[in-house]
Amino acid sequence: MTAIGVDIGGTKIAAGLVVDGAIVRRTRRATPRLGSAAIFDAVAGAVAELRADGPPVTALGIGAPGIVDPVTGTVRSATDTVPGWHGAEVRAELARRTGLPVAVDNDVRAMALAECRLGAARGHDLVLHVSVGTGVGGAFSRGGVPVRGERATAGEIAHLLVPTRGAKPCGCGRDDHLEAVASGPAIAAAYTALAGGEPVELPEVERRMRAGDDRARQAVTAAGALLGRVLSGLVTALDLDAVVVGGGAARLGAALLDPVARALDAETRPPQRRTPVLPALLQRDGPVLGAALLTTAIEGEHR
Repeated sequence: MTAIGVDIGGTKIAAGLVVDGAIVRRTRRATPRLGSAAIFDAVAGAVAELRADGPPVTALGIGAPGIVDPVTGTVRSATDTVPGWHGAEVRAELARRTGLPVAVDNDVRAMALAECRLGAARGHDLVLHVSVGTGVGGAFSRGGVPVRGERATAGEIAHLLVPTRGAKPCGCGRDDHLEAVASGPAIAAAYTALAGGEPVELPEVERRMRAGDDRARQAVTAAGALLGRVLSGLVTALDLDAVVVGGGAARLGAALLDPVARALDAETRPPQRRTPVLPALLQRDGPVLGAALLTTAIEGEHR
């Protein structure tokens, strides 16, 4: 397989040239805040950079935020995490700009595909994949295959209700959704509320936490505990075998994941049940590799 995988995030666009399941070249750039056309231009620029003086590329795979129709490649629903993204015709526009066949799916579902084939989900049957970054995303997989559902919403967890008010609203504007308490910006906003002073972003919260700032650790721990409490209902209702956590905030490591696991075990039924909470093995490469893996069917058609 020789394809390009692209992960479109709320703050950055990451892209990689993938040859036989490994990323051999990378590029990234900031996500434009000027609407879908600017994002398409940025993606096309990243693709052109990766194709320059490289092997022939067969197809382009895109992991896109929002509820994505994988057949038409159109974004059915999106929040303001990526302004102007609702209704974006991702497949058509990027095929026109790059001249490549394009496969499109939700970004967390792309991550799930990679973790199923190459990462932490191997050996588990029914898995919830969670991405904690600019927003909070989710995807299910069964038997190593991501599950979409009839309306492509399977695994969407950002708008699950939480028993508290977030320090930063969800991308949809409400402050009682999971994304309002567990996303990277929400953790940073919670720390600012505890510590006072000028607002800081998550990397600075992480730096202060590792330097011994108890308020930074408190903000991270509280987010992890709420995430675990909310997910416990899904674990019980769907009888999940494991939870895989990735995304930018996953770099917080045990400070975030241990509270998730403790809350999950405390709330899940039956009592004394233990559901593994696993860090995404592929980390930042997962969404890019997964996007490239989306093109497998396209490459098969062109052999």
